[in-house]
Amino acid sequence: MTDTTQSEMTDNDQEKTIYDELPDAPPKKTLKLTWTGKLGVVVVAFWVIMAVIGPWVAPYDQAEILDMDSYLPPGAEIDGGGTHWLGSDKNERDILSRIMWGARMTVGISFIATLLAYMLGVTAGIAAAVKKGWTDMILSRINDAILSLPTIMLGLLIVVALGSSIPILIFTAAVIYASSVYRIARAYGQEIMVMDYVESAQARGETIWWIIFREVLPNAAMPLATDFGLRLVFVVLFISSLSFLGLGIQPPNADWGSMVRGNLEAMQFAEGFGAWAPIWPALAIASFTIAINLIVDDISAKSGGDLAKKMI
Repeated sequence: MTDTTQSEMTDNDQEKTIYDELPDAPPKKTLKLTWTGKLGVVVVAFWVIMAVIGPWVAPYDQAEILDMDSYLPPGAEIDGGGTHWLGSDKNERDILSRIMWGARMTVGISFIATLLAYMLGVTAGIAAAVKKGWTDMILSRINDAILSLPTIMLGLLIVVALGSSIPILIFTAAVIYASSVYRIARAYGQEIMVMDYVESAQARGETIWWIIFREVLPNAAMPLATDFGLRLVFVVLFISSLSFLGLGIQPPNADWGSMVRGNLEAMQFAEGFGAWAPIWPALAIASFTIAINLIVDDISAKSGGDLAKKMI
């Protein structure tokens, strides 16, 4: 055996020894929910299904005027046949049908806006954590400027300036909440980049793209997915708040926030259960957001509270 061959074998043994001392990436964890988390999943799944098929299974059209009386109580008979299972609103429309139609607007638009916010926030956050230096400083200062502005005030300024169309609402919510996503993505990215298994990958000569897609993103996936639920709650409340103020989803489209605002006078003038006209859409918002919080809390509790500390 030549000296060159012996030297190569010695170098290979030393490299194996060095890498053997470095731990592998942590194993992927399975997700197990308690009964409260499972209940949350059922409620969220129900509203997601309604967002998809609601207009087809709703008893009536969202803009169809069915009676000559406003704020009929739940169970009231409709002229010509049929029943208002949740009563009617001030414009004699069926509340149950409008809630089912409104799920597409409230849940659907919020989901798309949150997804876009994550695409922007995670991309910028991971870039800042990996590149560091000037990239991190510039992105962080821009992000701090957005975070320094009150959410509703910034949303109102953009909507008033550009209009309240659905694309503008999605863009507005995505930009505002991408700043919070950036913070948590950057925090987890910085933690993962100093782990031994990342240093091992760098020592092996892996490219930065390999490290991002094989080490950083897989190990940040669970906390980011959990935070996605929290952002979705914020976006739902944000869109509903704009609609409540009359700057969100515009008529004749139904959404839960505008339904609450449009029927508030029922609590003052309607009699009996007819006064519940604004309560039903408010309960729809509450059930969806509380269900997501049950899932987030369940997963966060299993992470020892570490996830909750990074959520803002």
